[in-house]
Order: sequence, then C-alpha cells, then structure tokens
Amino acid sequence: MTIRLLGRTEIRHLAKELNFRPRKSLGQNFVHDANTVRRIVSASGVHRHDSVIEVGPGLGSLTLGLLDRGASVTAVEVDPVLAHRLPQTIAEHSHSEIHRLTVLNQDILTLTRADLETEPTALVANLPYNIAVPALLHLLAEFPSIKTVMVMVQAEVAERLAAEPGGKDYGVPSVKVRFYGRVRRYGMVSPTVFWPIPRVYSGLVRIDRYETSPWPTEESFRQRVFELIDIAFAQRRKTSRNAFLEWAGSGNESASRLLAASIDPARRGETLSIAEFVRLLQRSDGAGESSDHPVRL
Repeated sequence: MTIRLLGRTEIRHLAKELNFRPRKSLGQNFVHDANTVRRIVSASGVHRHDSVIEVGPGLGSLTLGLLDRGASVTAVEVDPVLAHRLPQTIAEHSHSEIHRLTVLNQDILTLTRADLETEPTALVANLPYNIAVPALLHLLAEFPSIKTVMVMVQAEVAERLAAEPGGKDYGVPSVKVRFYGRVRRYGMVSPTVFWPIPRVYSGLVRIDRYETSPWPTEESFRQRVFELIDIAFAQRRKTSRNAFLEWAGSGNESASRLLAASIDPARRGETLSIAEFVRLLQRSDGAGESSDHPVRL
C-alpha cells in the first residue's frame, strides 16, 4: 500500500497545526477511523477507471481512501483553509497519487460541468447535514455521467432517502432521488468514528443510476415531475384529487388525470411512487402511449 490513511492523532495534529476549529454550521465532522473509510470506499465500488467527485473532503480522510483505490478525485471544499491544506496532506501520505487529485475551493451547489475537465463517473462523500439533499440532487442533475453514488449522511437523512412509498420517512427526497436511480441502505456508522463526535448516528446510502432511464431525463420534463412531487407533499393528508386540484384546474379534471394514470383519486398524494408521478404527467400531456420513454417501473 502506497497510501497511509489518517488516524485520530493525525486529525488532531492537523487541526492544531492549522489552528482550526470545526464549524457546526458547515457540518465539519471528520472521519478518523481507517476501517470506516475502507468500508465506504469498498461499498462505492470505485476503481482506477473512475473519476470521483468528493464533497467536503475536510482534512482528507476519505480522499486518501479513494486515491488508494486508484480513482481520480475532484475534491470540492468550501472552507479555504482546508482546501489549501489538502494537497499537502495527500502528498505527505502518498507517493505519486497527488497527480490524481484536483481541489476546488467552492460551494458544491455552484459546481457545474464547466468547472471540471473530466466527466465524473461517481460521487463519494461524507455529506454535511445542512446541504446533504440539495447537494445530492444538484449533482445528479448537473452530471448525468455520474453512475454511482455512495454518501454518508446523518441517519435521519439516510432513512428519508431510502424510504419506500407509504413509509413514515417517505418524503420529497425519497421520490426525487428515485427519478435518477435505485436507492439502497448500506448500514449505520457510529458517532465515535468522527472528530468532533456528533450527537447522532450516520448512515450509508448508495444510488445506482438507471442504465436506461424508464422515463425522459431532459431538464424540462424533470422539473415538471418535481413540481408534481412538491405539490403532493406540500398538502399531506389530502386526497390526490384535492392535492392536484389547482394544478389540473378543477376537481373533476384532477380526478380524470389521475384515473388516466391508473391512480385512485382518493389516495393521498404523498403515497405515490416516482413511476406514478411520471405517469401522471405523461398521461396529462397525452404522451402516455406515444412517449419514447414509457414508464416501465
């Protein structure tokens, strides 16, 4: 092995050297357990042919693990102090791997395709709680080349992302991530592997983008589907007929569109699957049978 992963002592030494105090507002909790890093990287399945986006690399624990797998890494760090120190840390803990690292000091929510020289194939990250869902949805939309996602998020967020229709944790994030691919839980992570130690457990979530999308993926279509999702979940406990009344123009039209999509108008809007939201839009457009992307899920 050419790379030495960071441990608890090295994490603390780095923070002391930088006179750095983790900020809760940025969700700065750094992994110091090598086994946890290896577990995340292994579950992601990345290899030397992958170009990985890492969000919030912090002091470099996960970055080193990804480089150790042979992947190229673009680490996007909003904190200028950490972004400046990261290349030095990688150089000190490896041999020639530094040439596979690019560090961008910017907000992940502003990252676009124009910022990267190579199309990313994977997203692997310890996502800060306050931006976890917005960052995930932004990157999936902005980079269609991302085929695999492995993220560590607070357990509450992991449960929401992986929740199935009808479950107590099922919500807007649950539906929207399924527009892009299949979602799976990969277990829990103890707070003790972080510095500082958070008050909550974390969870691992993997998303595999559909090899062939069951529906259109252009931005205009996605935005209209997401609008329906937002409408349904903004009016929990209402029937689908009433939830979509304003969108459809009348109660009768709402019921008619739902029935055309094989959805019971009496069902609550927040119980619908992503396939049902897509079908509702397609049938409302009169695009159901003639669409180039009929819903197959």
